[in-house]
Amino acid sequence: MRPRLNVIKIGGNVVDSPAMLQLFLQNIAKHPTTSVIIHGGGKIATQMAEKMNIPQTMIDGRRITDEATLDIVTMVYAGLLNKKIVSKLHSLGRTAVGLSGADGNVVLAKKRVHPTLDYGYVGEVQSVNGQFLQNIIDQNLTPVLCAITHDSQGQLLNTNADTIAQEVAVALAAYFDVSLIYTFEKRGVLLNVDDEESVIKELTRAAYSKHVELGAIHSGMIPKLDNAFKAIDDGVKSVKIGKAEQLTQILNDEEGTKII
Repeated sequence: MRPRLNVIKIGGNVVDSPAMLQLFLQNIAKHPTTSVIIHGGGKIATQMAEKMNIPQTMIDGRRITDEATLDIVTMVYAGLLNKKIVSKLHSLGRTAVGLSGADGNVVLAKKRVHPTLDYGYVGEVQSVNGQFLQNIIDQNLTPVLCAITHDSQGQLLNTNADTIAQEVAVALAAYFDVSLIYTFEKRGVLLNVDDEESVIKELTRAAYSKHVELGAIHSGMIPKLDNAFKAIDDGVKSVKIGKAEQLTQILNDEEGTKII
């Protein structure tokens, strides 16, 4: 029987709140299954840019990353937030190691090409060094990976954390029985975004397509769910989506939406 592993994407609402982040990490630390943690930067990078008078542009939830913005997100994601998470895990009894995609060649990416928009220094994941991560995990360390990657030519790239989580989960599925968990501000995938009780407990690809067609699932949930189904197709054992505050219940299959 292969060892179990959780790949957990921390939602932006969690990294924005010190109290929520502390509770979230406590729940990870006390759970017996080993975890890999993936994070972006929430609103902190935007707030830092405002302090430095560097204008920010967001299109469909994606940050246009010019050179100055890349410096900021690298400082915030790979520096400030990554080391805060690592140090908090240490205080909770978990020995952690903080990484960007450039460290150990963990995540190789290429600059995104779009037919009409220039996203700047934004990356699309090309490969994940799963063996390097496995070696870290085998030393009883918790990898904490931020959403900064590299292109092997010395260029750092700002890369979507949901996609990194999916690609990391797939790479590690060669060594572990992987559960991929996406946490955010809702209890799961909702049929009615204004009704927290309308959680879809299990979501098949056929039902997903139908809900998208009817408009019940839309906007930012679509790329998240596309990542979720791709992970299942590529060997990840399970994918769950739910509310960050209910992480323990999600890990125990008591809350959230399970992708099947």
